Amino acid sequence: MSRNVTRRFLLGGAASLIAVRAAAAEPPTSSLRPVLRGEDLSRRNVPEPDQIIRGQNLSGEVAFAVAEVGTGARLEQSNAQEGTPPASVAKALTALYALDILGPDHRFETRLLATGGVTGGEIQGDLILAGGGDPTLDTDALGTMAANLKEAGIIGVKGDFLVYQAALPVEAMIDPEQPDHVGYNPSVSGIALNYNRVHFEWKRGGDGYDVSMEGRSAKYRPGVQMAQMRVIDRKAPVYTYADAGLRDEWTVARRALGNGGARWLPVRKPGLYAGDVFATLARSNGIVLGAPKITPTLPQDAKVLVTQRSGDLRGILKDMLKWSTNLTAEMVGMAASKKRVPELASLRASAEEMNKWAMANYGLIGPRMADHSGLSDDSRLTASDMVTALLEARGEGLRPILKSIRLRDSRGRPDGNHPIKVAAKTGTLNFVSGLAGYMVAEDGKELAFAIFAADAKERAQISREERERPPGARGWNARAKRVQQELIERWSTLYGA
Repeated sequence: MSRNVTRRFLLGGAASLIAVRAAAAEPPTSSLRPVLRGEDLSRRNVPEPDQIIRGQNLSGEVAFAVAEVGTGARLEQSNAQEGTPPASVAKALTALYALDILGPDHRFETRLLATGGVTGGEIQGDLILAGGGDPTLDTDALGTMAANLKEAGIIGVKGDFLVYQAALPVEAMIDPEQPDHVGYNPSVSGIALNYNRVHFEWKRGGDGYDVSMEGRSAKYRPGVQMAQMRVIDRKAPVYTYADAGLRDEWTVARRALGNGGARWLPVRKPGLYAGDVFATLARSNGIVLGAPKITPTLPQDAKVLVTQRSGDLRGILKDMLKWSTNLTAEMVGMAASKKRVPELASLRASAEEMNKWAMANYGLIGPRMADHSGLSDDSRLTASDMVTALLEARGEGLRPILKSIRLRDSRGRPDGNHPIKVAAKTGTLNFVSGLAGYMVAEDGKELAFAIFAADAKERAQISREERERPPGARGWNARAKRVQQELIERWSTLYGA
């Protein structure tokens, strides 16, 4: 472990060092008043990082770095140049990327377009639902668009009902190594409804189970045809998925269902899903549409009939950092890359574009992000690089949108009155835990920090099917979080006075 200690700490810790600096005639940067005995003892009793890690019996490797925001001085670090999976801490870097390239006031647009003109309320050509990269689009918003289409005087469509999803590169899933059924790993494209998830609900009935697949939202519960579920009499696997061309076909093990329940499943055909739900909502407004079809391009002469705008990017990113929504990170990251490289080919290419931006803008040395959410095992980020980004970006809008993290009291309960205040992004994968952001010590000094812990050996042993809840992962991550808090408390005592 390497450790860079501030001059203030040296002056407050040992009289021999004071003498050395006096002999060298270096002007002090802080008062040379004697340190109080109690204060000195409290510092001497602060455990070393290695003691903290051993005390929590945390396996694997821990990398960290901490710096003073005001001066940029590095105060302490260990394994800080080692690339580590950042997990969702990566979303903080993605937020900075999107804010810089798109701007905090950017809004995404989803549109309804018509070709061939409109005669007597009837569209003479095709109706097109055109996604514009809005990660927050939900069924309520599509309901508003359907009502606005009716209000615009549309009563029918002669041609086809088309969906355009190619505003962003289309990816079947964020990370192919994740289980098929986890809702945090959906498809990515230029249109995303309900975070590209479908609501699966089941209830035990007289002869088995009643199941539904819905594009559910606060106001609406439309059933969908493009995602279907069958209950199969087996114990395992719990879920299976098959691509049936125009449908997502799922099966679920009967013995895993109990009396009833619900969960969100990922959507693998986002354009057809959004089109399916919109067609139902349009029908409720008296507009009958054909089955949705995907169009790879938008006609230049199409007329805009309805535009649905998202909230501003600042608010979208604040929610992303709070709820850690993977799809939001991927879509805003790709939208930023698409602005830089209009012919963007893939999610991987987008992540590489962000890596280049981070090196050019903030001087990062070696970011190797494979996506924008941190879900991929292939992503690597060093604690040193993360702290560099936090220092460079302090005045660029990230700090106000980071989530406030409550430290815990001696009984493990969140403590709203804890004297140390933290605003940061958490990151959790199986046997991976990260935390990076800003802390304000008891005396008001602000520090930037990054802590990454990972047990690569344990993680490598997890099968694809176990990745939702592997044995031992929950306890390991709890111990990693306790290490994070103890390091933060150490830094507050040593460097915040």
